[in-house]
Amino acid sequence: MVETIFDLPVEKQIFYAVLGFSWTVYLWEAYLSYRQRRIYRSTTHVPQELGKIMDSATFEKSRLYQLDKSNFSFWSGLYSETEGTLILLLGGIPLLWGVAGSLTNRLGFGSEYEITQSLVFLTLATLFSAVTGLPWSLYNTFVIEEKHGFNQQTFGFFLRDALKKFFVTQCILLPVTSLLLYIIKIGGDYFFIYAWLFTLAVSLVLVTIYADYIAPLFDKFTLLPEGELKMDIEAMAKSISFPLTKVYVVEGSKRSSHSNAYFYGFFKNKRIVLFDTLLEDYSPFNKTGEPQPEQPESDETSSEAKAKPKNKKQGCNNPEILAVLGHELGHWKLGHTVKNMIISQMNSFLCFSLFAVLIGRKELFVAFGFNDSQPTLIGLMIIFQFIFSPYNERKRMVVPAALKIVRLKPTRKQPNVARES
Repeated sequence: MVETIFDLPVEKQIFYAVLGFSWTVYLWEAYLSYRQRRIYRSTTHVPQELGKIMDSATFEKSRLYQLDKSNFSFWSGLYSETEGTLILLLGGIPLLWGVAGSLTNRLGFGSEYEITQSLVFLTLATLFSAVTGLPWSLYNTFVIEEKHGFNQQTFGFFLRDALKKFFVTQCILLPVTSLLLYIIKIGGDYFFIYAWLFTLAVSLVLVTIYADYIAPLFDKFTLLPEGELKMDIEAMAKSISFPLTKVYVVEGSKRSSHSNAYFYGFFKNKRIVLFDTLLEDYSPFNKTGEPQPEQPESDETSSEAKAKPKNKKQGCNNPEILAVLGHELGHWKLGHTVKNMIISQMNSFLCFSLFAVLIGRKELFVAFGFNDSQPTLIGLMIIFQFIFSPYNERKRMVVPAALKIVRLKPTRKQPNVARES
């Protein structure tokens, strides 16, 4: 069998190597997930180490939630891997490229308008991905998240949100891609440097404008009211010289009961965002996005109230919020944000450099069904997604291990931050 594979043309060897590596990675990850699911099923009592900080009811809810998420991940992962395999085996990529070419021809653009055809191809590809992923997203939101009490969305809100995300993504993706392709085409021998600098500039711009202009399209941001919590946050920020300018609360409760906190901004303009679900005694929004009106109590409502026990108190108290936030600020204090960005850009530069070496290899295009043309966008897809897959998987193994060590440092530093505040 091995001799037969090596007797194949190099294009076929590349194709089957990519396919084989993809399934090898999937099966390995599926095996690891299977082992984890066994732990979820067998560990039915609170571990001794957590006995003092977690009650049995909370542990059981968390265990069942993680078990359902793991089962969902298995089936969605199997579907995704099967779908990707069929697309490659049936020549889905060159087929979609041909459809994009036919559409651009109907619009009056010839084959010389490669960037235009690339944008049509990209739109069709992202639309296909959105449509095929929609049933899985619906199941995750309205079955798993709903079952465990996290979902706050209606079906209408979900669809409007999905459409809005799709169109906003297109408004960003298409112009950026067209400029990147143009830079690669006119950049000459050093195009990879210009392409890398362009992607660096785009990432910095997106980080700068996301919270102020993009995120508000989906969620409502309000300033945290004056009070003890705001004073405590400002004191903690001041104690570590964190240049805090504003503290926002984002209305995440209309979408999910999950909570989070983060900061953003460059230089002396840092801002902190707290999810409203993180705050103690927050008021969840109903399915229309409005606060639930108080109902006059009657005999019927009284009996219903007795039949339906009240939910446990939501959110965290002020010291707990400071602990969560202290962890995030610890990353800033230890320079992890800057270090991660530097590492990411070094990796990006390396990938563009290797792309410059490989883009001229015709056999890479022939391997995936492009016998007569070598479109730049297709080259980016083939090289970054398929040819670099062993490198990407190696990176996925190393980076989480390094991040695990990194993420422990702010947790160790956090008590010092809390004491200083």
